Amino acid sequence: MTNKASRRNFLEAGSLGFLGLSLASYLKAAPAVGKGKANSVILFWLEGGPSHIDTWDPKRNSNFKPISTSLPGFQVSELLPKFAKNAHKFSVVRSMHTRGNDHPQATHYVITGHEVNPAMQFPSVGSIITKELGARNAVPPHVLVPNWDRGRQYEDYFRAAYLGGDYDPMCIPDPAKPDFQVTDLSLPKSVSQAAVEGRSAFLKVVDKQYRAMNKTAEHANLDAFTAQAWKMLLTPEVRSAFDLSGESDKTKDRYGRDSIGQSCLLARRLVEAGSRFVTAAGYHGTSWDTHSNNDVSHKDRLCPSLDRTLTALVDDLEERGLLDTTLVIAMGEFGRTPVINANLGRDHWPNCWSLALAGGGIARGAVVGASDDRGYNVTDRVVTMGDLYATVYKCLGIDWKKEIMSPIGRPIKIANSLDDVTGEPVKELLA
Repeated sequence: MTNKASRRNFLEAGSLGFLGLSLASYLKAAPAVGKGKANSVILFWLEGGPSHIDTWDPKRNSNFKPISTSLPGFQVSELLPKFAKNAHKFSVVRSMHTRGNDHPQATHYVITGHEVNPAMQFPSVGSIITKELGARNAVPPHVLVPNWDRGRQYEDYFRAAYLGGDYDPMCIPDPAKPDFQVTDLSLPKSVSQAAVEGRSAFLKVVDKQYRAMNKTAEHANLDAFTAQAWKMLLTPEVRSAFDLSGESDKTKDRYGRDSIGQSCLLARRLVEAGSRFVTAAGYHGTSWDTHSNNDVSHKDRLCPSLDRTLTALVDDLEERGLLDTTLVIAMGEFGRTPVINANLGRDHWPNCWSLALAGGGIARGAVVGASDDRGYNVTDRVVTMGDLYATVYKCLGIDWKKEIMSPIGRPIKIANSLDDVTGEPVKELLA
């Protein structure tokens, strides 16, 4: 048996496996190069696609009336009263224009900036940001909460593709569930921290002879990842970042005691502790995909949670002095059709839709673009995903014109716009 096999057998025997060494795949550190105003991003993911004309771009073909906001001349739907009072803290884009008329294609396009290509998997914006900025502290730099419980089809779009598993998101369970726990960060009750540290020392002894015979770059990298995994497990601040018991009942109520609210609350804790990109995807199972009963769903189920949690997140970040360095994006994969269908619903509409932003590097009170009188098409200032991500990268101090070489030797734009053109930052959105 070779030394390599012996070493593998040693690892598989349980010397470190029970400690969740899969954590190492999240922890490849790279020097932080960002010089922007922001150092982290929270993506509040509105899975399914909100109706833009029933939220941020009210029209006469909506059954909900427009209301005034804290920004003179800017109105939103009556379904967003808390947002209306805090509109001066946000910027809204009303002229998003994307591709993909079904959820898989549209989600892939919005999250990666590229259309689906059977011959190529593209990295998500979160993975690119994580790679460019590197990790901070011992906290996972890229997190998705909660993970999809209906399979990995959508979850895969948020991954790093050819950038490597080092930049994949750490996918964690629903923090609103009573038994919520991040198992990889929890030592077994029968194992003390002292024992773990002792076992770590033992591993060093076992490895010493092996490394003398087989020193490779691969194992050097493994050492770095393993060290980071140990650091996560043995750093109280890291475990504390995932522990919502440290939040008051008042704060939990403020965000909402559901998957939506608690995912955003956990996202705030993670960026506060050092994460770079957190996707709060609490709308699993309560999707904005309103092909039937659009008005009832928006009024009774969807908009109240959006209004509550988005304003709570931005207010909380501001109160903690984190808003200037944390960029918040609230969006889905497209909008909804301006016309109501036979089931009293609205269907998919990527031609024209809206999103909201706040925080690090983003201007306050900007309203970008416009749609026609029924919300069918953009009439002013088309904004593509490449433009949006160029804006985000600029806020983070990342060169948005950068291209990453794919495994097949094809340069891939990190701010890809329509027709393989590099997007440009939206100047109106920049503080």
